[in-house]
Amino acid sequence: MCADFVNLTPENLAHEHLCCIIRSRKPHPGVEAKRQWLSDRLPEGHVFRKRNAKATVFIEYAPLETAWVPIVGDNYDYLYCLWVSGDSRGHGYGRSLMEYCLADAREKGRSGVCMLGAQKQKAWLADQSFARKFGFEVVDTTANGYTLLALSFDGTTPRFAPHAKKQEIERKELTIYYDLQCPYVHQAVETVRQYCEQNGIPVQFLLVDTLQKAKELPCVFNNWAVFYNGRFETVNLLDVSYLKRILKK
Repeated sequence: MCADFVNLTPENLAHEHLCCIIRSRKPHPGVEAKRQWLSDRLPEGHVFRKRNAKATVFIEYAPLETAWVPIVGDNYDYLYCLWVSGDSRGHGYGRSLMEYCLADAREKGRSGVCMLGAQKQKAWLADQSFARKFGFEVVDTTANGYTLLALSFDGTTPRFAPHAKKQEIERKELTIYYDLQCPYVHQAVETVRQYCEQNGIPVQFLLVDTLQKAKELPCVFNNWAVFYNGRFETVNLLDVSYLKRILKK
């Protein structure tokens, strides 16, 4: 293993930082929730690889069979997140991480790697233009502009589960599906909860806490999904300004 990077394991998970939100003293509830989530996922083949330094440089992927997304396919890996930020940009870390992911998939005999994208890049999704440089191509789409990108090694392709293209629910109030994979989810939930309480806005938070729930979601999902007036809105985490724009529709 390259000395610049380290993979999280059940043995080192408790003391390694998780890149997204780096805390050295006071525990962060979002980080601790993700740490617990990872402790259950690592035995399933989930991979979290990061730069061996206090920096936001990491990739996160898992076998599609155990990935918490409504995507189906045989023998694929699903890429949740590839993130390089701050002073770490421009040093080739992103390329190294992607190359590791692809080589790992090939070594394990996987059929390919896939990831969620969109016709218009979403802030909380991995950079699809970067993925295209490695040969990722769109293999499925939804009516509202989300895409499934894949790099196939054997000609097979994954697809969105049929119910993921529904993009509608019966609830008309603001409804948010979320899991605990991303440390920023905790902050986003509290921001939306506080704003809705202060302004008398009905809101439902639905925790996706099993693989089955994730696979059966009525929309695309990468750890977060927002509905309003029964219609799917976004996979982006919400701040107050974004929430106000949705509520005006």
